[in-house]
Amino acid sequence: MASAPKPTSVAPVSFEAAQEELEQLVSRLESGDMPLEQLLTQYQRGAELLKYCRDRLEAVEGQIKVLDQGTLKTWTPD
Repeated sequence: MASAPKPTSVAPVSFEAAQEELEQLVSRLESGDMPLEQLLTQYQRGAELLKYCRDRLEAVEGQIKVLDQGTLKTWTPD
């Protein structure tokens, strides 16, 4: 018996879009009104979004380190 093909995940267009989708997803998951199969699929999407956000934050942190010559400085608004 062949398993159904997994739906392909669409990469977020930006960090902000991923964060917004993740927040909406968490709200739907917390509502408890999802069938089990959909709950699992949505949980997996949430894990993908979380990884995307963490990866983007790490990439930006790395860029800041390079710009500050390896020394991370505390950002203070003007």
